Amino acid sequence: MHIKQKKDILSHLKEYVITNNEEISPGVHVVSFLRDFDFTSGQVVKMAIDNNHPPRIYSICSGNKEKEVRILFNIKDDGFLTPKLAAMIPGEQILVSKPYGSFLGTREKAWWIATGTGVAPFYSMIKSGLAANKNLIHGVRHLNQFYFEDELDQELDKNYVRCCSGETSCNTFPGRVTDYLNTIDKLPDVKYYICGQALMVVEARDLLIKKGIQFENIIAEIYF
Repeated sequence: MHIKQKKDILSHLKEYVITNNEEISPGVHVVSFLRDFDFTSGQVVKMAIDNNHPPRIYSICSGNKEKEVRILFNIKDDGFLTPKLAAMIPGEQILVSKPYGSFLGTREKAWWIATGTGVAPFYSMIKSGLAANKNLIHGVRHLNQFYFEDELDQELDKNYVRCCSGETSCNTFPGRVTDYLNTIDKLPDVKYYICGQALMVVEARDLLIKKGIQFENIIAEIYF
């Protein structure tokens, strides 16, 4: 990246003071700061911890009327930002961009499909009052990775499907989200929102199309 391009990117970031940094599961954190901007649930922000390294993109994980903005992330051991971000304490400053993006929540009937921390934008949508007429399918490897499980269960009840590929319990589907989708003979004609790592997004999208869902009814957000 050229120096001028780097300065242009960083010049659009604003300093915010961390108000909380909570580890909600091993290696998974929620960092918070006071909100001074409007956003639509599903949007993302760029974040950095200094002016010397490029920012990374994260979905907002809070309701659009809440006083604080929350960001859900898992520590990437080989990454630069997340190990340092996880170690920060309230009072320290981070750099954050204005929100943007087109993966937006609506009030129309929809199915939400997520893996891991890809549940963040859907949690934001629920906290923004968009839980009605929604089904959430959340896939993880371990049972302690169903982030915000109690709240999601309370809001969505039977429309909240947990898929766990590495462990079993009485209230989870034993397998991946694509395995669960394969058990359904006829999928409803609604919008499908997919959020997670690239391989899952591609596999789920291809499966939905194979089952008769139109390409234009599938909206995807890839997590890196």
